[in-house]
Amino acid sequence: MSRYSQVLNNRSGQYLLISSFPARLAYGMISLSIFFKVQQTTGSIAAAGLATGINGITGATTAGLRGSIIDKFGMKIPLRILAPGYALLILLFSTGTSKTELVVYAGILGLSAPPINLSVRPLWKVTVPQDQIRSAYAIDTAVMNSVGVFGPLLATTLALNSSPEVALRICSVLIFIGGAALSLSPQLKRWKPEKKTSNDLAVWRTPAMRLLMLEGVFIGLGWGAFDIAIPAFTTLESIPQRTGVIFAIMAAGTVIGGLVAGMVSRHTSSLAAFNKLYLFWFIFSLPLALTYPDWSMIIVTAAMSLVAGGSQVFYLEISEAVRPKGTAVAALGWLWTVEGTFAAIGTALGGFISEHYSPRYCLALTTVCVGIGYIVIRMGSGLLKAADRTPTEQEDTEAMEANLDTNK
Repeated sequence: MSRYSQVLNNRSGQYLLISSFPARLAYGMISLSIFFKVQQTTGSIAAAGLATGINGITGATTAGLRGSIIDKFGMKIPLRILAPGYALLILLFSTGTSKTELVVYAGILGLSAPPINLSVRPLWKVTVPQDQIRSAYAIDTAVMNSVGVFGPLLATTLALNSSPEVALRICSVLIFIGGAALSLSPQLKRWKPEKKTSNDLAVWRTPAMRLLMLEGVFIGLGWGAFDIAIPAFTTLESIPQRTGVIFAIMAAGTVIGGLVAGMVSRHTSSLAAFNKLYLFWFIFSLPLALTYPDWSMIIVTAAMSLVAGGSQVFYLEISEAVRPKGTAVAALGWLWTVEGTFAAIGTALGGFISEHYSPRYCLALTTVCVGIGYIVIRMGSGLLKAADRTPTEQEDTEAMEANLDTNK
């Protein structure tokens, strides 16, 4: 606990946490704010799913590019241009009145999303002493995951008790404040991108990274369908207020699972632990399609989120062990490009399936995709052998550094 206290008492560390929190909270709110805005404006769950999916696709397809740009040129210009522009576009989206207009605006929003998390993550290395970096990453990860608790809950509450427009306006204000504060951080001047030589392979040419991308295709598709199935299910059952509760409980489970995994990550092989948790993730997901948005869904999704949170820690240790040199930011950015793109496809597809058939089919798809993802990792374990050992202190630190949603 003393190491955590040292980080929290560091004024530069306090600035980094506080300045980035508003924008991170906005990102936690934006998807459900878009969903409820489109659903209430058009009266169509399929249209809401399409808009949310398009937003995810355009955001995901540029994540790797943003990571590569930061690795090469730095982060000051992307933050100072994209953050205020994104805030204005959110306000423009909130005024939309037709399906076509809203879908187009949602796509533009995804393209213009500022790289908040991609920027925060590397700044810790120039914010705290070397012996405090690991603790700083752990705190930052907990803060990042906590917005998953408050963001969906706040978005749902505002959209249903006031209006989706209010939720979107608050997102706009938060992203502007957070982006502006982070772009003015003194750490930006001290951070230098990791150097890459001509002999280092590109991310796409590394077999291990291609395997992780293949796994990301299925996990993205299944999780995208899940993300739209929950609000669609609750809306169809006239209990939309439960959407935020379910997602908040899942986010809390992810935080707890990640913290527990972090405590044992230095005492086990990253690959072995990941495979075990992946299997439990699949097992816990088996009854998902049979649940209802009440205690049954809460129990199943909470169990899934606990192992998913733990899996995230080991997954990022694996990606850190197998990534090419000089891709500290870009590697995860490109992984998210693949996973996020298919998550957005799953979201758009899930909206159609939920409205014309049943959200339960989307939940079943989630289980199937988790199972396929597990098979992909097990069959390709040979390509990930670099992670089949207990990580060193430096590797464990770098993995914790990466334990963030790199879409934004």
